[in-house]
Amino acid sequence: MKATIQSVKGTRDFYPEDMAVRSWLYQVIREVSESFGYQEYDAPFLERIDLYAAKSGEELVKEQAFVFQDRSGDLITLRPELTPSLARIVAQRQNELAFPLRWWSFGPFWRYERPQKGRTREFFQWNIDLIGPNSPEVDAELVAVCAAFFQKVGLTPKQVKILVNNRELMDEELAKLGIQNELKKSTFHLIDRKDKLSPQAWEAYAAEAGFSSLQFQGVKNLLTDPDLWQHSDAFIRFFKAVGSLGVADYVQFDPQIIRGLDYYTGTVFEAKDLDGGRSLLGGGRYNNLVSDVGGDPLPAVGFAMGDVMATLVLQKYGCIPDYVPVKAAVLVTVFDEGLLNGSLSLSADLHQAGIQVICYPEAAKLPKQLKFADRMGIRYAVIMGPDEAANGVVTVKDLAARTQTTVERSTFAEHFKKMLAQANAL
Repeated sequence: MKATIQSVKGTRDFYPEDMAVRSWLYQVIREVSESFGYQEYDAPFLERIDLYAAKSGEELVKEQAFVFQDRSGDLITLRPELTPSLARIVAQRQNELAFPLRWWSFGPFWRYERPQKGRTREFFQWNIDLIGPNSPEVDAELVAVCAAFFQKVGLTPKQVKILVNNRELMDEELAKLGIQNELKKSTFHLIDRKDKLSPQAWEAYAAEAGFSSLQFQGVKNLLTDPDLWQHSDAFIRFFKAVGSLGVADYVQFDPQIIRGLDYYTGTVFEAKDLDGGRSLLGGGRYNNLVSDVGGDPLPAVGFAMGDVMATLVLQKYGCIPDYVPVKAAVLVTVFDEGLLNGSLSLSADLHQAGIQVICYPEAAKLPKQLKFADRMGIRYAVIMGPDEAANGVVTVKDLAARTQTTVERSTFAEHFKKMLAQANAL
């Protein structure tokens, strides 16, 4: 048996039913984004690797990015994320843009990771960012966008929660423990890895990173303090704004949320499925990234949501609509080769009348063509054999009602359009 060439590992084939889910998700994302006044944009799928090398973190650049050398010797990558690209394109036209910017995008990304449930090497991602202002209330707006998406698709606060923390707050608390400079950076990586390692491995990781037993215990204490956010005036304002925006039920403080990327500077957040702890989206404030790629300092906050995990969670809670194939209203059959052009002309008239129509591509036995119509969910079939052609008429079969009528060929398109309107009105 001839072997079938397999798809590239970690990629997906989008059959019509899969594409319908992706298109539905894109449409919901568009509606939610635009309801808050955000404008759609995009950036290149290819970027120079040094765009990510400075701020995204070693793991992403050295282990997860698809990197190759172009013919001029430059190191190029398939984009693993969008925020650095966003910072670059804003920096390039910073003096021409009207701030604050509210931008969103939905497109493909690539990361060289071990494929598993909820994670692929090629995926689609929603990115949404607010650039210009710097306040807890602005951070709350992005969290409200998350909550609006959950409300739109039917996910409740009992199913998902947006867990928030603040890196500035954690900086202050870590300084009280004598953790500063490079060790502070290591602390963020330590916190981010807590749920990824066993308790023993996590403690060993801390010791290897240079934490004393007293510092390590202090970090553990911080991660179990649910009232830590009250030490921050900014966070008090943030939660007040979340309440004013009407999404407080979706939001919860969690000192363990720290986000792995190095460019976050303030509020950070993740939305998680409460039954299983899977993360649907994540983001935060990144006030230095635009200046890091050559622009003037410019505050920004945003988040990203991958389609793979989001789809799994939406399927789990029954939030995705049933698949409804696109149906043509009518099949124009082909009686024989001599009448093929007559069938093509008839289908063209129907197209001109705004009717969805399929013309069978070749002459075939009528039962075969009608079986095709049935499998495609097409209710009406049009037959124009030698007798019909000679008399200037066509026969219309209603495959659902098992009836047929004869109609003048010259007025058929208009007649059929009225017939469809009457059938749809019933």
